Amino acid sequence: MAGIDYATLKKGGFMRQKQKGFFSLRLQVVGGNLTAENIRTIAEVADQYGKGYVHMTSRQGVEIPFINIKDIDAVKERLAEGGISPGVCGPRVRTVTACQGEEVCPSGCIDTYALAQKLDEHYFGRELPHKFKFGVTGCQNNCLKAEENDLGVKGGMEVAWFADSCIYCGVCEKACREGAIVCTETEVLIDREKCTYCGRCVKSCPTEAWKGESGYLVSFGGLFGNQIYTGECFLPLIKSEEVFFRVADEAISFFEEKANPGERFRLTLQRVGEKEFRQRIWDAYNGPDEP
Repeated sequence: MAGIDYATLKKGGFMRQKQKGFFSLRLQVVGGNLTAENIRTIAEVADQYGKGYVHMTSRQGVEIPFINIKDIDAVKERLAEGGISPGVCGPRVRTVTACQGEEVCPSGCIDTYALAQKLDEHYFGRELPHKFKFGVTGCQNNCLKAEENDLGVKGGMEVAWFADSCIYCGVCEKACREGAIVCTETEVLIDREKCTYCGRCVKSCPTEAWKGESGYLVSFGGLFGNQIYTGECFLPLIKSEEVFFRVADEAISFFEEKANPGERFRLTLQRVGEKEFRQRIWDAYNGPDEP
């Protein structure tokens, strides 16, 4: 089909199918959330312009297969009426995924969807040497597998124990899966080296003797495809959203500057070496020097 700009279509979420003249349309879904109106609109488009079904991707996305090239403009217009935007493909920041977080999940330590929305606003569709994926999970249960992402975020809590409120029941010791807490009849001890910031002591305590301050555990360079690599977390718990976005900005800027075209973030780090990257991330974490 001469004269068709397939690269532009792909950038706008329309992926060529093996069937000539047909595309599978990837939609923008932030943090795995769609409204009922969104879902109704998607169903209508799939019925009218596709084959009456959608595909749910491994990254919380929705794709509508069998969109005829002649219907592309009509499909985009109908989706926009229902508050739906096309997604993106190719070398750019992809859909931000998230679990339900503290808004819904009893284990959650952070508002994952709110953070996913802000990440989407900051970075979605940004042109880069290759695709770049964010994933946000609410706690150490890690339902979203944060370390599989180029930049993964895991919710955590920095905890503190207050003796005046404690009844020494031992519930916190039983709740801790890392063996970091020892409770006697007169004191509670925590091994900070073993603590994973899970916050289970805070959530299980019947007298609120444990208090927690939520934050973000950030991993870098995850890869899950032809090659598999677990993202590395070397920063402390980040308790400031401002600091978090400084760190995220620096990670993406490093990738943008150093990567070869078609090279994933992890492969860039392996080729360039991680010393400079880690120093730049630590500098971003610590912030600008005071005048």
